[in-house]
Amino acid sequence: MEKAVTELKPPLEVQIRELRVKLEGREILKGVSLSAKPGAVTAVMGPSGSGKSTLLKTINRLIEYYPGVEVEGDVVVGGVSAFEMDPYLLRRYVAMVFQTPNPFPHLTIYDNVALGPRIHGLAKSKKELDEIVRWALEKAMLWDEVKDRLNDYPSKLSGGQQQRLSLARALALRPPVLLLDEPTANIDPVNTKKIEEAIIGLAREEGTTVLIVTHTPQQAARISDYIAVLYEGRLVEWGPTKEVVLRPRHEITRAYLKGEI
Repeated sequence: MEKAVTELKPPLEVQIRELRVKLEGREILKGVSLSAKPGAVTAVMGPSGSGKSTLLKTINRLIEYYPGVEVEGDVVVGGVSAFEMDPYLLRRYVAMVFQTPNPFPHLTIYDNVALGPRIHGLAKSKKELDEIVRWALEKAMLWDEVKDRLNDYPSKLSGGQQQRLSLARALALRPPVLLLDEPTANIDPVNTKKIEEAIIGLAREEGTTVLIVTHTPQQAARISDYIAVLYEGRLVEWGPTKEVVLRPRHEITRAYLKGEI
């Protein structure tokens, strides 16, 4: 039952405890336990079908939109069970960016970013709202490219720019936890580099707790502090990035890093 939790106090650690998820009777996650720390990037790797996206969607309870879902275990955000919170409040603190860019096409660049702060009353004036929009676009490394075209629509941006706009929209609420589901899978190397730099900056400068799903071990090695490896719904390895990359303990991790899985 959801309790009357009205706010969380950052920084927020995310603790996943014996998480099991079934979709229409098929077990997707099989007792996964790990944690993600503030100010650090945790990369979640593994072959397709390992449960990586399901893990992220369970953290912010988007999984509940799927039919026939069953969840056991717990996700604790800042010491509070995610399942004891109003899911809309939870997503105020735990933002998510998806694999495919999804800016709102009917809103301008400015309004895409300003929408969340407006809804949640984060700005008391137009000046404060302008500052939030600029901050979010700067953090997404997009400001210099769009500052003179804020009234344009997202359709005038490249795919990579649209993805960075989606990131800025998520950041406008200053979420202490950021979930990223393969955010660079469908964009070019230049935009990939900018998003990676933005992710690192958010963790280092803002103390954000970042979890990123990636299919690319090289990307995980570049930007993460910790790596979790999922295989067929189970956590087979989890630890500091250097240890996992240089001295993997599990044969599945070794095979995955070599491209054999």
